[in-house]
Amino acid sequence: MKMKTEFKGKHVLVLGLAKSGFAAAKLLQKMGAYVTVNDKKSTDDSPEVKELLNLDIEVITGGHPESLMDRHFDIVVKNPGIPYSNLILQRAMEKKIPIITEVEIAYLISDADIIGITGSNGKTTTTTLIYEILKTAAKSPLIAGNIGTVACEVASKAKKEEVIVMELSSFQLMGTNMFKPKISVLLNIFNAHLDYHGTKEAYAQAKANIFKNQNEKDFAVVNADDSFVMEIAKNIKATLVPFSLKQLLENGTCIKDGTIYFKGEPIIHTADIVLPGKHNLENILAAISAVKLYGASNEAINKVLTTFTGVEHRLQYVETIQGRKFYNDSKATNILATQKAIDAFSEPTILLAGGLDRGNSFDELIPSLKKLKGIITFGQTAEKILDAAKKAGLHLMKHVDNLEQAVKLAYDLSDEGDVILLSPACASWDQFKTFEERGDMFVNLVHKLKVD
Repeated sequence: MKMKTEFKGKHVLVLGLAKSGFAAAKLLQKMGAYVTVNDKKSTDDSPEVKELLNLDIEVITGGHPESLMDRHFDIVVKNPGIPYSNLILQRAMEKKIPIITEVEIAYLISDADIIGITGSNGKTTTTTLIYEILKTAAKSPLIAGNIGTVACEVASKAKKEEVIVMELSSFQLMGTNMFKPKISVLLNIFNAHLDYHGTKEAYAQAKANIFKNQNEKDFAVVNADDSFVMEIAKNIKATLVPFSLKQLLENGTCIKDGTIYFKGEPIIHTADIVLPGKHNLENILAAISAVKLYGASNEAINKVLTTFTGVEHRLQYVETIQGRKFYNDSKATNILATQKAIDAFSEPTILLAGGLDRGNSFDELIPSLKKLKGIITFGQTAEKILDAAKKAGLHLMKHVDNLEQAVKLAYDLSDEGDVILLSPACASWDQFKTFEERGDMFVNLVHKLKVD
């Protein structure tokens, strides 16, 4: 673990507990920092809080008292989801105290190279593909970041001969100063998380942090079909490696006559790839670019792409019951993700959608809704999505109270050969703790149909 003394003797405030805060607090103390943890929730009885207290780490719960910033802190490590409008963070910025996220700590302590993946959609699939291919190619990968494994925890144990494949959100990247991956990947930029960032430009700038410390010895894999990405690419100092579904690229990854090429070298026929959806081809091109740059063999790429059917909660095939195919796309927490999910199928499709109301309309979804056989909505946004479905001219439209009712009704209204797709276009927090919980319930409900 490099730079073990980076935080030694420093007074660090960890703002927000969760998995990343818990891991960061323990690691920082181990490296000799004086750590204070502050969490908004009253979690004094949680096992995590008890463990931190047993380690003599100060834990303050039940709110974010602004008076905390009357103390001396050298660094604030924030949970990615906490907005910068938080009063403690405002005070920290006034006092010019560095505010970082735990992925910055991961970079500072890691002995291993980092491949960082970001974008509005497709991060989890691309990250998983890169990891699986490098594993098959015996490149000793580790997986970390927004995909579910805390980055600094992974980095603290990573060896020099390993490589960390890290999924990165805009929230995490905003809290980076020195972070520098060996290979960076930017998949796309769409309107997302504007309630947090304010503007698309601010959101894009947060994503662009993945490139800011790279140099010509590093690589930046970028989507040549995305004008917003290519605008960012003008300022990148790393060696650019573009990928495209539309253009022929000599210096990147593209498709010609049904074959994927990397810098002119044929890699795999698209007909041999089992992962469904045009949008997944973009993810595959990005993944191939990254793994080829890291020395993976074509054999390893082919082995994974001819067997990999998707990650949990992202266009995950669940079951076929009486000729109806069920797909779990619970990770589709925005309109764009649901558009791509609908576009992945040519079969008659019944969509299950709805969730947390963030104040937006769903008119952007209308062109995709026109392709559907029917729609069943639930959650806070049920009426809003139904309104968009009416504008799209759908006839089969139903509103139910919850996901359980939606699954049962979809099955009853469907015919043999139909696809039943959970792709909510909304966050899950109105009725579920996480999108994973929502997706797991969907999977269980589908399996229950088979039993019934």
